[in-house]
Amino acid sequence: MGGFIFKRSLQSVFSLIALIVLVFFLARLTGSPADLYLPQDASPEVRFQFNERLGFNDPLYVQFGRFLVGLLHFDMGESLQFSRPAVDVVLNAFPTTLMLAAITMPIVIILSVITGSLAAFRPGGVFDRLASFISLIGASTPNFWVAIVGVLVFAVTFRILPTSGTGTPLHWVLPVAVLTLRPTGVLVQVVRTSMITALSSAYVKTAKARGVGSRAIIFVHALRNGLLPVITVASDQAAGIVNGAVIVETVFGFPGIGKLMIDSVMLRDFAVIQAAVLVTALAVFIINILVDITYALVDPRIRYS
Repeated sequence: MGGFIFKRSLQSVFSLIALIVLVFFLARLTGSPADLYLPQDASPEVRFQFNERLGFNDPLYVQFGRFLVGLLHFDMGESLQFSRPAVDVVLNAFPTTLMLAAITMPIVIILSVITGSLAAFRPGGVFDRLASFISLIGASTPNFWVAIVGVLVFAVTFRILPTSGTGTPLHWVLPVAVLTLRPTGVLVQVVRTSMITALSSAYVKTAKARGVGSRAIIFVHALRNGLLPVITVASDQAAGIVNGAVIVETVFGFPGIGKLMIDSVMLRDFAVIQAAVLVTALAVFIINILVDITYALVDPRIRYS
C-alpha cells in the first residue's frame, strides 16, 4: 500500500510542477498590471517605477526564479488588489468552495448510486428509460446555462430563492443544485452500466435462486463489485466540481476561490492567480490520493500491482 501511494504521489507532484510553470508564464501573457492600476495618462516614468517596485521589469527567468524561491517558503507574493499576501487571500476564499464541493459530492454519490442501481435491476423498464433520459440531459447541459436559467426562474420570476450571496441556507440551494446536475448525470450512467454487469454475474443468479431479496441483491451483493469503475469516475467528477465552481461562483456571486480566480485574471493579479491555481491543484491532488486509497481498499489487487 505504501509503495502504491508513493508512486501515485510522485506522479501528481510532476503534474503539479508542470502546472505551476505553465500558469506562471501564461498569466503574464495577459498584459502589464500597470495598464489597469495606473491612470491612462500616467507617464512612462511612473509606469517604470510601478513595474520596478513590483519586479515586473526583470526578465521572465529572473521573475520565475524569485517565484520558485518564494514558493519554497510558501510565499507567493502580495496581492495587488488586496495589498495582502496572496496565500492569505486564497486561503480565506477556499473554505467557501470546499464547503460547496463537500455538500455537493455526497448528494451526487447518493443520487447516482440509488438511481443507477435501481435502473440496472430492470434494464429497459420504465424507470430505467426515465432515469437514462434525465441523466443524459443532466450530463450534457452546461453549468452556466443551468445557473442563468435557475436565477431567471427561481429568483427573478417566482422570487423563492435569492440571486446571489451566502447569507442563509437558501443562498446555497441554486449553486448546489447546479453543481449536482452534471456529475449526477454522468455517474448514473456509469453506475447503471457497472451494475448491469454485476447483476448478470453467477453469484447474483445464485443469490436469486436461494430467495435473497431484491434489496440485498442490489445493495449488498452486486454493489460492492460494481463500485470500482464508479469510484474512478467519481474522483474525476469531484475534481470537476472544484473546477466547475469557477462558473457557478461567478454567476451566483459566491465569495469562493472560483470567483476570486476570475477577478484576479481580469485585474492581472499574478500572485493571486498563481496561489489560487496552486491551492486548487493541491486540493485535486489530495482528492485523487484519497480516491486511490479507497480504490486499493475496495480492490486488494491494486495494492500489489
